Amino acid sequence: MTVVGAAASGIAAAALLAKHGAAVTLSDVRASVPEAVPLRAQGVALELGGHETATFTAADLIVMSPGVPAEQPAVVAARAHGVPIVGEIELASWWLKGRVIAITGTKGKSTTTALTGRMLRSAGFHVTVGGNIGDPLSGQVEDSTPATLHVVETSSFQLEQTETFRPWIAVMLNFSPDHLDRHGTVDAYGRAKARVFRNQHETDWAVINADDPATVELAREARATRRYFASRGPLDHGVVIQDGWIVARTPTATDRLVPLSAIHLIGPHLIDDVMAAAAVSTIAGASPAAMTEAVEAFRGLEHAMELVAEFDGVRFVNDSKATNVVSALRSLESFSGGVVPIMGGRFKGGDVTLLRQPLAERARAVVTIGESRDLLRSAFAGAVEVYEAASMSDAVAQAFALARPAGVVLLAPACASFDMFRDYADRGRRFKQEVARLKDAVSAGG
Repeated sequence: MTVVGAAASGIAAAALLAKHGAAVTLSDVRASVPEAVPLRAQGVALELGGHETATFTAADLIVMSPGVPAEQPAVVAARAHGVPIVGEIELASWWLKGRVIAITGTKGKSTTTALTGRMLRSAGFHVTVGGNIGDPLSGQVEDSTPATLHVVETSSFQLEQTETFRPWIAVMLNFSPDHLDRHGTVDAYGRAKARVFRNQHETDWAVINADDPATVELAREARATRRYFASRGPLDHGVVIQDGWIVARTPTATDRLVPLSAIHLIGPHLIDDVMAAAAVSTIAGASPAAMTEAVEAFRGLEHAMELVAEFDGVRFVNDSKATNVVSALRSLESFSGGVVPIMGGRFKGGDVTLLRQPLAERARAVVTIGESRDLLRSAFAGAVEVYEAASMSDAVAQAFALARPAGVVLLAPACASFDMFRDYADRGRRFKQEVARLKDAVSAGG
């Protein structure tokens, strides 16, 4: 069997297959993958420096890491030879003993996944959390019991290679154009996302954002029992906001779940993530007290509307996970004014002109970085002043000067990071490092 891609999910998949007695080759285009070397002791062969077509066409099964495009020539050749091709979460699901809670959407997956796990743990359940964040699902198989709840962040890249993957609870948070550089069209991206509902039965659950028409449409053919949540639109049956509380409403009763005062997150859009987590937790049987305890202690995730520092009257917020246009839009909408966003990187598609009006209303200026600087300058012309920076250090310094006094420097790139950084986390950490350096310099100068 051949596993493609030696990142965390590929390594976990190779180890899982080897443990079950398979002859495994782990293939990666990189010439050196130190973290994969220990697999040799488990009998896994490493094929590094490129994908050999013969390795793929001779395989009984190919397991794809989510970061590997399905159009790789060796993968295409294997498909033409009739070799079965699945994704890593599909493979892992074959051996799981516990039930899966799969969370997807364009924005908010990581926050909702982490918070759902915290709520369920607070309620006393045996929980694992991972998938697209944390431990790959293949790495959770050994800890899986019939009582385990596997809370899994699932991306479109992971879902597009699923065949039998069946979550007990599938969550669709929202939907907007993203990853068009990979999927090609919005429809293809939507079809990949909708696969989260594909194998569910009537006894399963689909948790759906009723405020988002595109999400409702993607879930239209789901056979699972629906549980809606909405922070803005009216719902007679579902999870809504009422009198300062997140509540579960039915035609005959309204049960208080979490007070809004317990939420300590920047950005009103993150309330939707709390509502989704609460909707899942009510289905699983968590008490309102357990949910509230988890929310009270939750200060958000790194790189997701993370308050980094505040000095000289300026706040610095790291939303490096805002890698698409709509995510950046939600970031901007979290502030009433005085914002100087740092934007740019490798553009993934979407309509950047959606940001013009919010920038005109809220931003003092924009500082652009990376490959998309010219694209953003053109898109924002006439709406806001646009400055260019050659590095994160330069971007932070410029944004700080523009944000004074009493403004906000917001890293909300609306783009992927791969032109300048290893990934969004690397970009976010670099932002925080530069903010720390700037703070030290300002303190020294003052």
